[in-house]
Amino acid sequence: MNVSGVNTVTEFILLSFQCSRKVQLFLFVLFSVTYILTLMSNGAIICAVKLDHRLHTPMYILLANFSFLEICYINTTVPNMLENFLSETKTISFTACFLQVYFFFSTGIAETFLLPLMAFDRYLAICRPLHYPTIMTNHLCMNLVTICWVTAFLCYPVPIYFITQLPFCGPNTIDHFVCDTGPLLALSCIPAPGIELSCSILSSLIIFITFFFIIGSYTLVLRAVLKVPSSAGRHKAFSTCGSHLVVVSLFYGTVMAMYISPTSGNSAGIQKIVTLFYSSVTPLINPLIYSLRNKDMKAALIKIQMCMKIDQSRRPNE
Repeated sequence: MNVSGVNTVTEFILLSFQCSRKVQLFLFVLFSVTYILTLMSNGAIICAVKLDHRLHTPMYILLANFSFLEICYINTTVPNMLENFLSETKTISFTACFLQVYFFFSTGIAETFLLPLMAFDRYLAICRPLHYPTIMTNHLCMNLVTICWVTAFLCYPVPIYFITQLPFCGPNTIDHFVCDTGPLLALSCIPAPGIELSCSILSSLIIFITFFFIIGSYTLVLRAVLKVPSSAGRHKAFSTCGSHLVVVSLFYGTVMAMYISPTSGNSAGIQKIVTLFYSSVTPLINPLIYSLRNKDMKAALIKIQMCMKIDQSRRPNE
C-alpha cells in the first residue's frame, strides 16, 4: 500500500491550542500541576493497596490496577502536550506520532476492559455474596487483569500498521494536541475508507460491548439491592457501587462523545476539549472519587500519611 517516493513526511506538527505565548505558559503551568497531582493521587492509591494488607482483596487490587492504568494513560499524551506548550516548532516525528497513537488507544482500551471487570466484581460481591470468596479469588483477579492488559495491547497493532503504510506527502499539520487516527487518515494522500471503517467498527464494538456489559451488571446489582430489607444494607451496597458508576459515566460519556456521536465529525476545537477531558481531567478526578467515597481507602491513606510524618520526624534525630 505504501507508494515509493511519495511517503515524504518525516514529522508532523501538532498545533495543540493556538493562543498567545502568555496563555501557552499559563496552560503549561496549569496542566503541569494537574499532571503532578494525578501522578501523586493515583500513586497514593497504589501504595495504599500495596502496604495495607486489609486492602489485599479483588476490589482493591482492581482499583490499584486502574490507578496504575491511569498513570500510563496520561503519560501517553500529557508530557508531549506540555512540551508543545514551550516548543516553537511543535513537531513530533513520524515514528513517535504512531507510537503515541498505539499506546494512547491501547491504554484507553485497557480501561474499557478493566471497568467491566470492576463491575463484574461488584456484581459477584452483591448478587452472589456466599460464593464470592471462592469465585473471585486474588489469583483469578490477577489473571483477569492480565488478560485485560494483553488483549487491549493486541487490538490496534494491525490497524495502526496499515495506517503507517499509507502515503503521507503533505501537508503534515494536525490540529490537535495528540496524534489520533482520524486526523492522520485525513492527511493521507489517498483515501482509505476501508481502514477508516475498520477502525470505527473496532472502536464501536469495544465501547458498546463493554458499556452494555456494565449496564447489565449494574441492572442485576440494582435488582438485588432493592430486595435488601434494611435501609443500611441498601446504602452500603449503593455506596460501594456509586464511585464506580460515576467513573464509568465520566469515561464512557466523553469517549462516546468523541468516537461515536455526530460531534466527532465537527470542529477540531470540540475534539480537543473532549479529548483533553477524558485523557487529562478524568485521571485526576477518578482517585478523588474513589478515596473520598471509600472509608477503607481513606483510612489506608491516612495511615500512610501518618507513617510518613513519623519517618520524617525521626530523620533529624538520626
